[in-house]
Amino acid sequence: MRIDLHTHSRASDGTQAPAVLVAAARDAGLDVVALTDHDTTAGWDEAAAAALDVGIALVRGTEVSARSRGVSVHLLSYLQDPEHPALAGELARAAESRVTRARSIVELLARDVPITWQDVLDQARDAVVVGRPHIADALVARGVVPDRDAAFAHLLRSDGPYHVDHYAPAAPVAVAAIRASGGVPVFAHPAADARGRIVPDDVFDELAEAGLAGLEVHHRDHSPAQRERLLAIAERLGLIVTGSSDYHGAGKLNRLGENLTDPQVLEEIVRQGATEVVGA
Repeated sequence: MRIDLHTHSRASDGTQAPAVLVAAARDAGLDVVALTDHDTTAGWDEAAAAALDVGIALVRGTEVSARSRGVSVHLLSYLQDPEHPALAGELARAAESRVTRARSIVELLARDVPITWQDVLDQARDAVVVGRPHIADALVARGVVPDRDAAFAHLLRSDGPYHVDHYAPAAPVAVAAIRASGGVPVFAHPAADARGRIVPDDVFDELAEAGLAGLEVHHRDHSPAQRERLLAIAERLGLIVTGSSDYHGAGKLNRLGENLTDPQVLEEIVRQGATEVVGA
């Protein structure tokens, strides 16, 4: 069974509609795919209908923004109740803050390069959560940079002059909110040091105490050495281990199914989660 537990649709910063993404997952030979858009569940209904139509199992989830000691942390929440106020409130606040942040970044960029807020909206289209990837796409469309990667490497880098922070709860608070909503929290790409600062090892202990279920170990942004480090941490803390593509459609080089999750791990996620896998 081929299981990919981390993908993004146009509801956040992917380039495909949820139904198109689900069909692409089936065409890529996956048996199970998770839709985990940033700070939103807006794509769930469309993805669920598509999963039933094309014959693939869908794990409904969200990639939740958080912070730990000044470091950006992403937590994958699987199979939560989307109406539970503990997590829904945090997602709404984070999504609103992302839009405010994006507008501020565009205002700063516009002093030096040709870009407008309407350019960003033209790229975001029906996205519920507008963010930096849409700004990157607007810069590409304007001919300022050749692709998203170049935009993030230069104009949109986190230590650059155009960076603006957005609201995100403390990571233990986010883990607790996910658990309260019946979700299963997994730390996404926790050792992706090429993206910026990563958390020290004792943060894993702190999050495990708060209810963290697992680590996304097998990810293209992790070196072999980092994967070994994370596997040792997962074993020490009794955490499950997942593998995923972090697929964004044409937005990134990541390909569906390039890293996979063991079926027994999915069984444990289902056991802990509040909602069912669609089409299982």
